[in-house]
Parts: sequence; structure tokens; C-alpha cells
Amino acid sequence: MDKPWKISRGPIAATELDVEKANAINSLLVRTVGVLPAKPGDPVLPFAVGLFNELRLLLKPDAGVTALRRATAAYVHCRRYYFASAQPDSMRHNLDGEPVELLSEEDRLVAQKRFLSLKHSTAKAEEPEPAPVVIPPPGISKSEQIRAALLGKRNAAR
Repeated sequence: MDKPWKISRGPIAATELDVEKANAINSLLVRTVGVLPAKPGDPVLPFAVGLFNELRLLLKPDAGVTALRRATAAYVHCRRYYFASAQPDSMRHNLDGEPVELLSEEDRLVAQKRFLSLKHSTAKAEEPEPAPVVIPPPGISKSEQIRAALLGKRNAAR
């Protein structure tokens, strides 16, 4: 995969989890910022380069920079953020959510690779493990095997 995608999927909608991550960032700031989704369905907007330094200036006096760094990392290292950044027409946005520049082809390619990597790792984690193959011990009749299997299912349900 050496070439960025050519077909845009349009704006990438935020989920409830994305909004929770955005709220975690906003809770550390003296004011909410427009670049973060406020409700599910709002678009996920890629950040402008250096936006974290602007966020630090808005940090509440009792909030730590480390907490802000972790909350921001949790938001920008998720699948939908990478997916939004990988789109051919994706723009970087300032604090107020206004577009400021196109993402470079290199940045879009990196986002595309990370998105696909996360997508594949999530898909593997969701695959059910195959049922173990049980080889019956020699000398057990078919009816005894069926009885043992049924008893095992009852015990597992308890």
C-alpha cells in the first residue's frame, strides 16, 4: 500500500465513544473547542499541526499537562480519527473547527496504514475462537459420548 486512497468516504461521523473522548479533553480546558465533536454524528476533524500547544494554553489551572496529553492521545489514536485523516479531501482544522490546510499525501498515507492496522487487529480480536475438537477416548459408545456432551452443556450453563 504505497498510494493514498483516491475515493473520499465523505465526513467521518463521530460515535458516542469519540464524543466521550472529546468531552474528556474539553473537561480539562477553560472553554470547549470547536474542533472536537459535541454529539454523535458530528464530523471527526483532523487537528492542525501544533494544535496541542494551543490546547495547553487553554488548560484549567488545576488540570495537568500529562492528563491533557493522555486524553488527546486517546482521541487522535482511534480508528475514526485515522479514517478521517486518510480521506483524499481531508483538511486540518484549528481550535474553532475551521479548515486551515490540506493534509499532506504523506500524512494521509500514514493515517491510512494506521487505520487499516487498527481495523485488522480489531477484526481479529472479534473473531470467535474455534470450538475445541474433542477426541473421545477409545472404548466409549456413541450413546455415552452424546450423554457426556449433553451433561457438559448443562454444567456449562450453570
